[in-house]
Amino acid sequence: MFGFKKIAMPKASEALPGRSTPIRTSAAHFINHHAVKGPYPEGSQKAMFGLGCFWGAERKFWELGDGIHVTAVGYAGGMTPNPTYEEVCSGRTGHNEVVLVVYDPNKISYESLLKTFWESHDPTQGMRQGNDVGTQYRSGIYTFSAQQRQAAEASKAMYEQAIKAKRYGAITTEILDAPEFYFAEDYHQQYLAKNPAGYCGLGGTGVSCPIGTGAKLAQGATA
Repeated sequence: MFGFKKIAMPKASEALPGRSTPIRTSAAHFINHHAVKGPYPEGSQKAMFGLGCFWGAERKFWELGDGIHVTAVGYAGGMTPNPTYEEVCSGRTGHNEVVLVVYDPNKISYESLLKTFWESHDPTQGMRQGNDVGTQYRSGIYTFSAQQRQAAEASKAMYEQAIKAKRYGAITTEILDAPEFYFAEDYHQQYLAKNPAGYCGLGGTGVSCPIGTGAKLAQGATA
């Protein structure tokens, strides 16, 4: 998971071809045994985030407990279909390491997921997160609805105001409509539950995100 990686998105002509069939992944979540690929309970919603190495990122969300139906790690935002981990690490797929969260909005809000996202990493670092360098470690929120997009944009404005007060630079987080999600290999799923002493390079800014606290949005942001 360490070492220098390409920090510029590849051109389409540089992208690896990938494959037409999905790579093998886990059938069930290691912790709660729910089906990773579904079917998911009626009324559940999806969220997707990239915040550095997906081993530690996934743990941040399954630890939220009640309301989280299942989490899974995978690749999104690139050009190569059904990529392998090694291909993503090459910098020639354009994919980000992301976490898919399936949750019950009656038990946990999307705003709570956004708060966890912002406070669990440093969103000002561009194509890296700590010692992990490369396009696959970029900060990203990938939204499944207009409501999620609106909430994500508003939370970004709020958090940028909060971290600027602590002398951090501009937020580099990309906020995009959710691209196709490719499940990562089975050994990556819930990695830190299977390997409690495994590597986790995530580190937040120590700045609390005011979303959900009743704080007013930054000037120009929408509610």
